[in-house]
Formats: sequence, structure tokens, C-alpha cells
Amino acid sequence: MLNNASRLLVALVVGAGVALAGFFVSGGLERFRMADRSIAVKGLAEKDVEADFAIWTLGFRRAGNEFAGVQQALAADREKVLAFLKERGFTEAELEARPLAVQDLLARDYAQGNVPLRFNGSGQVLVRSARVAEVAQAALALDPLIQAGVQFSAEGEGAGGPRYQLRGFNDIKAPLLAEATRNAREQAEKFAAEAGARLGPLKSANQGVIRISGDDGNDFDDGRSRTKRLRVVSSFEYELR
Repeated sequence: MLNNASRLLVALVVGAGVALAGFFVSGGLERFRMADRSIAVKGLAEKDVEADFAIWTLGFRRAGNEFAGVQQALAADREKVLAFLKERGFTEAELEARPLAVQDLLARDYAQGNVPLRFNGSGQVLVRSARVAEVAQAALALDPLIQAGVQFSAEGEGAGGPRYQLRGFNDIKAPLLAEATRNAREQAEKFAAEAGARLGPLKSANQGVIRISGDDGNDFDDGRSRTKRLRVVSSFEYELR
């Protein structure tokens, strides 16, 4: 049988264990070792930033039974696309017209003689610009070109609209890592205070990897989102005194 003093001791030990377990779950505490009096914590930092560069490939296509007719139609489409982009304010330095391509479907090794149109052609105009908002607006204003007969490609490179990048990543990296470090130290100091100890010097650190995702809920960045979510989890181990 346990006496009253023993029951009290058991209750205190169990209560302390429950309290510590709750702290471990709710905070960023990763490991606490009394043997060498150290504590390991994780620091979290997140930030939403706007993309600072856009790449937009406008692909268009034509088909017909006359090679020259398809080539001429593609050349006319390319001029329409370039004129549209220049009217939107894009400069020669931001635009690249790629060579046209026309394929004879009957000249292929696996060609079949029942193709409805013998020649299939395509062209591309590439936009590279730091004016992200202007690119996004232009991508929503293609109706006049479609009404003029330009047939934009629904598949292949550039399909689906502009791709947005974060080229100023290094300017954001340092503040984000600093925030994760502060977050970890705050948690470590809180635990040390509740444990009746003082936080000692840093024993080891791992800054972790900064992950970039879109704001559409995906865990990766496919370039379609203008808003990029940056997230880093850093690990630190401190001595306790």
C-alpha cells in the first residue's frame, strides 16, 4: 500500500510528465535531455511574396494542304502577336520571335494517307519581363487576336498562360532565416524558464531548406501563381544552465 507521501510524489511526477508532453506537442520543442542539459527546438518562418519576373510563351498553329499557305498564315499570325504585345507596351528587349516550323505529315515514317490536312505548322513569341502585372493583364486580353483568327496552342510549351518566377530570392532568404532563428530561440527560452533553467550557448544549428509553393494549395511551385509562399523550418540545439 502507498502512504500519503508516496501518492503525492507519484501524482507530482505524473502531472509534470503530462505538462511537459503538452508543451512538446504545442511548441516547437524537438528534444529535451536532462543528462547533458540540452534542448533541441525547431523554428518556423513563413512569408508570402509577389513574383518579380514573368515568362510567357504565346504558341500559335496553322494547318492546310499548301505549304506556302500555312507558312504565310503563320508569319501573319506572328506579326499580329508582336503588334499586340508592342501596343501593350512591351519592348523589343522583352520579346523574342522564334522560327516558324511547318511539318509535312505525309513525309513522316509512320505517315498515313488519310490525313485531313497535309501540313501542320506552329510558331512562338516569347515574352520575358520583370513587369509581372503587365504580363498578367496582357494574358487576359487576347480576345482581339483570337477574333482576328490567331489559333493559340492549347498544348505544349507555354500553354496555360505565363509562368512567374522569384528571382530576388536571395534578398528574402536572409530575413526569413533570421525569423526562423528568433522563433526557435523564443521557444527555447520559454521552455528553459518553465523548467527553472537558463538558456545557454548554441551547440548546433541547421538552417533547413526554404520551400517555395504557390498560393493555390499545392505543395510545389509550378510557376502559375504570382504569389509565392516561402516556408522554412530550422533546427537548433542549445545548452541549458
